[in-house]
Amino acid sequence: MANRTELLNDSQEMLRLAFDGRLSNLWTAMPGIVKAVDFSTMTLSVQPAIQGEVTDENGQVTFVNLPLLIFVPIVFPSAGGFTLTLPIQINDEVLVVWASRCIDAWWQSGGIQKAMESRMHDLSDGFALPGIHSKPNVISGISTTAAQLRNNAGNAYVEISSDGKVKLVSATEIDLNGPVKITGETDITGAVNITGDVAVTGKIGAIGDIKAGTVSLEHHVHSGVTPGLGDSGPPVP
Repeated sequence: MANRTELLNDSQEMLRLAFDGRLSNLWTAMPGIVKAVDFSTMTLSVQPAIQGEVTDENGQVTFVNLPLLIFVPIVFPSAGGFTLTLPIQINDEVLVVWASRCIDAWWQSGGIQKAMESRMHDLSDGFALPGIHSKPNVISGISTTAAQLRNNAGNAYVEISSDGKVKLVSATEIDLNGPVKITGETDITGAVNITGDVAVTGKIGAIGDIKAGTVSLEHHVHSGVTPGLGDSGPPVP
């Protein structure tokens, strides 16, 4: 097998080695592990999850961790004044995608800016996309028929199916704050507890008994009435 020195006499091999050397410094995308979160600036510190290779003068290869990436902007789905945020945690996995030019001026000021430095595909210019999962961290129970916004455990989710049905599932409770308006027929299975006044426009029908305090609508009696065939008077407000 030819050694590295002998291959240098091959012009094609020299070109290949030159291209390989150039590509080794061109960063495109790589998985990473979150090490710090700063939601005030919407940035992360990320440890690249693929090690780099260092070759010494004897051709001995050593694998080392790449430097920690700091101030990496988070990419949340966002447009038109709406944003889907996620509670990114330490040790979450993300995909870091590197810009082809320096992003410093844009990140500081927004809008259209000139590049502050001439660097290209540099480790300093990454964006973090949450949502990737290595095999040990894959999510189980993914629906094959509907779209879901869910927790990883799968016991709480909002689901939209292709037939237009919307399903809301919670492992503990569903908390609605603010005015709620429901249009259409509503079926409720289970007990309903209401704190506050209830106003109804329309009829109320009940299969079982209705009580006001301790007075049963179905079985109540009137006091102060002489037993007989006559009817008692109407309720007194």
